[in-house]
Amino acid sequence: MTLFRPCIDLHGGLVTQIVGGSLRDGERPRTNFVSRLPPEHYAALYRRDELRGGHVIMLGPGNETAARAALAAWPGGLRVGGGITADNARSWLAAGAEKVIVTSWLFPEGRFAPERLAALAQAIGRERLVVDLSCRRQGCGWVVATQRWQRLTDTELSAALFARLAEQCSEFLVHAADVEGLCNGIDAELVECLGRWSPLPVTYAGGARALADLALVEDLSEGRVDLTIGSALDIFGGSGVAYADCVAWNRARARP
Repeated sequence: MTLFRPCIDLHGGLVTQIVGGSLRDGERPRTNFVSRLPPEHYAALYRRDELRGGHVIMLGPGNETAARAALAAWPGGLRVGGGITADNARSWLAAGAEKVIVTSWLFPEGRFAPERLAALAQAIGRERLVVDLSCRRQGCGWVVATQRWQRLTDTELSAALFARLAEQCSEFLVHAADVEGLCNGIDAELVECLGRWSPLPVTYAGGARALADLALVEDLSEGRVDLTIGSALDIFGGSGVAYADCVAWNRARARP
């Protein structure tokens, strides 16, 4: 069954909803929402409502203190990503992260480095590791995008890729960067592919605009893909989705 997965996106130390394609070095990104509330407020909210599997993503530098505050508000309840490497993964787990999410570090110079994934899985255990395969559409498929989704790698999403990486991690996270933050609808084709390709739990993010998108993802993926809703959510200034409805959805479909 498809579940709603919460998020805390951090930019400049603040909880922010960003249009994914606008996040470039040296430029101010387009934002849909910047919260006056601290990240620990959202972590406490998710803890109250038992919304597990959410992610805290550090979008660039200057977010470490905010991320640690969110993790401290719900030890063991959130995953953290953004700048994760073999050198700092253990410290983030010690700070309260349930799991760490790794992406750019696995693709030095835009090329996948399997030895890095193996080393990280060996260091912290594959059960504590989520691989982020956030991507951009290229031709008839999708290519992994790193460095805040601006650098295209040499790695195309495929069933073979998911099968290979699944040996070294416990879950996948996939942002569809081309539609992230636009609230114009999910990439339905990508969601359907993720449901067929991934042998592990996978969370999709990007473009969700209504509660009905949860049912759509459930149908497209046969319940094998979870959905993150960001900018459309009322707690992030959106008008398309009520947070309370997402909580009710999860409670009605809670996995045993």
